[in-house]
Amino acid sequence: MECWGKRVFVRADLNVPAKGGKVTDATRIERFVPTVKDLVAKGAIAVVASHFGRPDGKIVPEMSLKIVQPELEKYLGKPVTFVDDCIGDKVKNAVAVAKPGDVLLLENLRFYPEEEKNDAGFASRLAEYSDFYVNDAFSAAHRAHASTEGLARLRPAFAGRLMQAELESLDKALENPQRPVMAIVGGAKVSTKLELLGNLISKVDKLVIGGGMANTFLYAMGINIGKSLCEKDMADKARQIMAAASDKCKIILPGSVVVASQLAENQPVLTVPTTAIPDDKMVLDISELDARIIQDEMADCKTLLWNGPVGAFEVKPFDAATVEIAKFAARLTDQKRLISVAGGGDTVSALNMAGVEGAFTYVSTAGGAFLEWLEGKALPGVKALETN
Repeated sequence: MECWGKRVFVRADLNVPAKGGKVTDATRIERFVPTVKDLVAKGAIAVVASHFGRPDGKIVPEMSLKIVQPELEKYLGKPVTFVDDCIGDKVKNAVAVAKPGDVLLLENLRFYPEEEKNDAGFASRLAEYSDFYVNDAFSAAHRAHASTEGLARLRPAFAGRLMQAELESLDKALENPQRPVMAIVGGAKVSTKLELLGNLISKVDKLVIGGGMANTFLYAMGINIGKSLCEKDMADKARQIMAAASDKCKIILPGSVVVASQLAENQPVLTVPTTAIPDDKMVLDISELDARIIQDEMADCKTLLWNGPVGAFEVKPFDAATVEIAKFAARLTDQKRLISVAGGGDTVSALNMAGVEGAFTYVSTAGGAFLEWLEGKALPGVKALETN
């Protein structure tokens, strides 16, 4: 778009971790910056807006986006003007005196209850001081809010660089992948990932189920799982998923596991077949043998989609299998044998622990939007861009 001197409203996700008034992880800021750099290089006036925390429509000083200003300046390499409102005269006056190439950062959008209600009047007020709209917040695209959906219908709308990267990576992993495709789905509960699993069995060739949710599948198969985390009321659903997958994809469940009496460090551990889990033990990781089985299955694949660790990785030694599988996927990626796409908070943490986050083809920080995309749902923020 031709944007010299034009006012561009840029919806970012600057909802970053912070403590003691300082940003503790600037990953989202760092990934967002290329979009702003592109705009200011073309002479646009970038008006950046985001949410921060959950202020529930009230002004909460501790949730002011002022905290983000220094980090945004650091990664942009230029001054950023902070405006302590996101609508009204303060914004009007700041935009009026801004010059081509300037960057403004508005106050927390969620200080107004109208934002999360997708209020049309609030969207119109946000649009008052912009000529174009750019959405670079894929991580908020599953919410139909005024700044993610309503505003996109009021101005010529475009995807930012980060939004573009997310959509292209997910398309390569799920919609138009190189086959065979493997998905690894872990985490604690089947109930939170039913729709995801239901969608994946028709999209992938191999589905690895790990973490606590694998226990529910083992239980559904009539296997004693001892004291392990398990959603016994989800057994019927687990059986339905396995039945539905029988002629679509190969489901890979652990055949042997690492067990202990409790989830804590320095615990005596045992490696046992899943058919011999002691009554007084809990499953906390898959075995070294099963990790190798997954690696062998992965070696035949061209695409990997990963959401959730295969063990209780936060506590050693129950991180072992997740780390080994992650390192193997990173090696295949480096050898150009695998397109690897991962996402979800626990997944990102696990890859960081393994030291391979930067070695995957793409790692999404989107959270909820990433999951809903995997579930096959239409995302309001993306749909609004497609229609405008």
